[in-house]
Amino acid sequence: MIDHQERPPMKPKKKWSELKGENSWTMFKVIAEFVEGFERLNRIGPCISIFGSARTKPDNEYYQLASTIAHRLTEEGYGIITGGGPGIMEAGNKGAREASGVSVGLNIDLPFEQGYNPFIDDDKNFSFNYFFIRKVMFVKYAQAFVVLPGGFGTLDELFEVLTLIQTKKVDRSPVILVGSKFWGGLVEWIKGTMLDQHQNISAEDLDLIPIIDEVEDIVSYINSFYTHTSLRPNYRME
Repeated sequence: MIDHQERPPMKPKKKWSELKGENSWTMFKVIAEFVEGFERLNRIGPCISIFGSARTKPDNEYYQLASTIAHRLTEEGYGIITGGGPGIMEAGNKGAREASGVSVGLNIDLPFEQGYNPFIDDDKNFSFNYFFIRKVMFVKYAQAFVVLPGGFGTLDELFEVLTLIQTKKVDRSPVILVGSKFWGGLVEWIKGTMLDQHQNISAEDLDLIPIIDEVEDIVSYINSFYTHTSLRPNYRME
């Protein structure tokens, strides 16, 4: 016979402390940002998204490396997309500008650490209110992702892309981690803990995150990938 213990009285139902009527209009703001982003970015052509910290200074080795990578990828015919801010983002746009290539900035309105850099093409300087829309634009028009050292935002962008590829919501594209000293420990943890100890990923998922430090090796990796794969906008909006 089941012993039903007496339950304490239910507490009052939780309620929102405040619910503004303007929230119902958020949908239209979201649609407007999507429409503008799609219409303008559709005309730009194949690009490479470069991720990395906004706090990286111009005298830092990774700033200089990001600029060189962007310059070389521009010479190969790709446009460069960054988050539009300072640091690694600025370096990516700078490299594209110096190579007379396409330089795109996807800015986000933040209370700190943001303000677009001067190396973005005037007609390709975007401003977003919503992170999730901005991330769609990063992914949909990128043929590859070059990820340099960064903070929480960079990790968020990296794992968003990996999740979309792993779940086949987007076609596979090159995702390259730049900086063995920075990324090596994370990749070892992914392999040793996520894969070997807990089997939370598959062994082939490790192939999604090569670490490549040399500029020409990065260029060759991307070019080799597209030897038999067509260049086209990504993301299945089904």
